[in-house]
Parts: sequence; structure tokens; C-alpha cells
Amino acid sequence: MTTETKSTAAEPMYDIVTDMGTIRVKLYNETPLHRDNFGKLVSEGFYDGVLFHRVIDGFMIQTGDPLTKDPAKADLYGTGGPGYTIAAEFNPALTHKKGALAAARRGDAANPKKESSGSQFYIVQDALSCSQLDGEYTVFGETVEGLDVIDRIAAVSTDRRDRPVKDIHIKYIKPVLPENDAE
Repeated sequence: MTTETKSTAAEPMYDIVTDMGTIRVKLYNETPLHRDNFGKLVSEGFYDGVLFHRVIDGFMIQTGDPLTKDPAKADLYGTGGPGYTIAAEFNPALTHKKGALAAARRGDAANPKKESSGSQFYIVQDALSCSQLDGEYTVFGETVEGLDVIDRIAAVSTDRRDRPVKDIHIKYIKPVLPENDAE
């Protein structure tokens, strides 16, 4: 029973295992809707096999669209999700620093409440170029290991639509269990 208390009190961590290495992230307890949704999708295997479909060196890398599992839907990449959105959880203390995880969303005209995509997220590569996004997109976690992997993914060749020329997959995402669960 104490294990359950420890796990829920700590900010959950996940390993995002990609073709180019592993990115370890922790999710913030200050954004519970996004934290819990991410955990639910991971437990369902939702992210297994999705592509990084938008990569902009000096800005960010984006993933989480289930349509990217089907090459026949390449023209729709960036539009898919689980069929729902998540209410924005803006927090001025949570900013677009290098390695931050933030939820993608539709533009303001179509989405005046700035609700987040139910599954798509991006990881900040450059804090300065992403700083204008603070307060506009929900930041819900940060990278704790693997900043070099983010840089490697960001540096790949892309086409005119910012899609990597060679596919980069999330193989799977797995929870990182607390080391002292046995205590």
C-alpha cells in the first residue's frame, strides 16, 4: 500500500524509446489532465509505432499522431488523434525550456479555448525559439535524460512539410518504476 502512495505522489517518468535512442521524461503533477491522459495512452500502447511527423531543427520535434502508422495517410499526418481534446492547463511556472513536453493543438481560430490534442505532443529543442509559445500551449513535462536524442532527431533531413525524409518511430513508451518500490 505504501508503494501506491509513493507512485502517485511522485511525478511519473516514462522512457520514450525511438529509432534514435531513448528520451526519459517526467510529467508534472501540476497538469493532471495531461499527465493522466498520457499515462492512459501509454498503457494502451497508443504511441507504439507512431512517427515524429514534424521536425524543425532549432525549434521542436512533434509526434503522437496515430495516422502516422499508415503510410497511405501521409497527407493527413498532423491531423490525427484519439477523438477528443484536453482542456488547457496553463501554468506560468511551466515554460518551453529545452526538453519540455507540450501538447500540440489546433490554431486559435478553430480552437479559441486552446484545448490540447488528445495525443499529439512536441518536445522543445530550443527554448529561445519556443518562448513565444508560453501560455499558448500546455507544457506538461520535461526531459530528464536524452537531450542528445532530441538534438539528433531535430538534425535529420526533412522535406518541405518538415517531415523527416527517413521515418523516425517511437518504438514504444514505458513507465519508469520508482527504484525504491521495494522499501
